[in-house]
Amino acid sequence: MQIEKHISDLLYRYQCVTVPGFGAFLTETVSANVTGSASSFFPPKKVVSFNVNVKNNDGLLVNHVALQEKMSYELAVVKIGDVVNEWTYLLQNRNRVVLKNIGEISVNNEMNWVFEPANTVNYLTDSFGLTPFVSPEITREILKQEVEALEEKTPIIFTPERKKDYSYLKYAAIFVVMLGAGGFGYKTYYDQQIETKTLAVQKNVQEKVQQQIQEATFVISAPVEAVELSVAAPVEEKMPYHLVAGAYRSEVNANKAIAELKAAGFENAKMLPINKHNLYPVVYGSFKNLNEAQTERKNIQKSHNAEAWLLIE
Repeated sequence: MQIEKHISDLLYRYQCVTVPGFGAFLTETVSANVTGSASSFFPPKKVVSFNVNVKNNDGLLVNHVALQEKMSYELAVVKIGDVVNEWTYLLQNRNRVVLKNIGEISVNNEMNWVFEPANTVNYLTDSFGLTPFVSPEITREILKQEVEALEEKTPIIFTPERKKDYSYLKYAAIFVVMLGAGGFGYKTYYDQQIETKTLAVQKNVQEKVQQQIQEATFVISAPVEAVELSVAAPVEEKMPYHLVAGAYRSEVNANKAIAELKAAGFENAKMLPINKHNLYPVVYGSFKNLNEAQTERKNIQKSHNAEAWLLIE
């Protein structure tokens, strides 16, 4: 079974995909940037990293595999365990574990696992269709050649070494300016005449309208009925970023987890609606801003739960 394909599918939607007993693949959004003298443009993307210390089963990958492979949850746990054992054996023998479209995991001299992300796939869906490109550097010599080509078609010389005496053009330019000034003066006089006549007509019309208003008589015989206005309910602010503490098959266990979180000081702890995997997600809180959610996730991972992960609706 190709587990890396399922991991890759989940990385488009989630920022943390945990492989039980092996580690977690994390993503972080990086803004677009331009580097180098040749102006190399790189679109926004998700950078994939690996954390070997996050190994507990959060149910995300197992449920996805069970659904896609049409097998039971328990069997999916066994299948994933077999693959994890194979990967661990390869690394213990200093072999590389290559995960297509995700990256490579190798072992250094201290027997520590080293992850090298692949750059073949951008998991940020907002950057779909954007690819890196390089804008070539423009040198002065190229610009000079373009200017000299333009000089062949015009009587004006820009480059000093090719300048000639074109003093007669000065007098032609003066004549053109004088001709334009005369035309501009006539146009200004004509526009002023039109504006004066227009104001006179508008003033006359306004005086007639005011006279008719003063002569008019308005009679209201029927009582004015009261008009009821319905006030729309305030729109609830959308908070699509949820910091997940765990997902439970039992609603009773989910409520117990919420009580424990609130006892630990997390007053915003709550339970989200049951998801398509029939699990009850319990979250530390919900956020409207991605940066705020990521900051809180890092704090909670350091102080309370290293396996907390971010769910984006």
